[in-house]
Amino acid sequence: MLAGGILDEAKQYVLVKRERVFSYPFPLSPTSARSLICVPLKIAIILVTQKNPVLFEFSGNQAMLEYNLPRYLPSAEELPDSDETPVDNELQELIPGLLKSILLILWAERMDWFFGIDMGIYYHPDKPAIVPDGFLSLGVERFYDEELRPSYVLWDENVLPILVLEVVSQNYRKEYTTKLDEYAALGVLYYVIYSSRRRRKPRLEVHKLVNGKYELQQGNPVWLPEIGLGIGCERGNYSGITREWMYWYDEAGKRYTTPAEQIKQEAQRAELAEQRVQQLAEQLRALGIDPDNLG
Repeated sequence: MLAGGILDEAKQYVLVKRERVFSYPFPLSPTSARSLICVPLKIAIILVTQKNPVLFEFSGNQAMLEYNLPRYLPSAEELPDSDETPVDNELQELIPGLLKSILLILWAERMDWFFGIDMGIYYHPDKPAIVPDGFLSLGVERFYDEELRPSYVLWDENVLPILVLEVVSQNYRKEYTTKLDEYAALGVLYYVIYSSRRRRKPRLEVHKLVNGKYELQQGNPVWLPEIGLGIGCERGNYSGITREWMYWYDEAGKRYTTPAEQIKQEAQRAELAEQRVQQLAEQLRALGIDPDNLG
């Protein structure tokens, strides 16, 4: 059932994939107004109800979800920016913050993505927001004015996040049960869970939505072809803290550098260049040539 009950009264849906058609139970709640939301699925789904049909329509690498909403839709500025629940562990801010900081360098020239941290995702004006620790959306404006986004409102953005991240803390918030079902119902393609407290099970889990259900992906890092990045974890240093952190990776499994690492690398390259200049100057002097008067 869609998180919070957007779809909660339906009879069935018809799943159309290539030339195969079959029925499957699925919930739905029809109301008055209509809205379109991009869903990262490569299928078309028709939801059949007592009142109005709802359609997942195939389009390229995405599908459009048409569903019913109340006539009055508040804007992002009229909605709370989060659930006002304080994080109970610094990692819930630092880990998504590190991932975003890498993207700001890696995708510096791109303006078609947004990474939210502890920000409310509104899918219905009468329901509370879902607030993951981090989420990534593609095909949206990085920012639309200097005030930036107070929240992420689906009927304004028209694009679902393609990835959500939950960092498990000491206070368990049902990341492996209830939230997994909620994000699957919402249609989020990738659900990533990280728990540094795990000992016998993987600390990092990457779930991919396949035919409406999440399937655990193997490996570390895990390649995400729809995003063009891999995601994984390894030991490193961030904010002066050496521990296991989450990073982005290329398709070959090579980790992308953090802003601090990139600054350090640039400084090392500048130092090597200066050393090379000094060596050449010494060689010229050995030949009786003053390098300061070559012009």
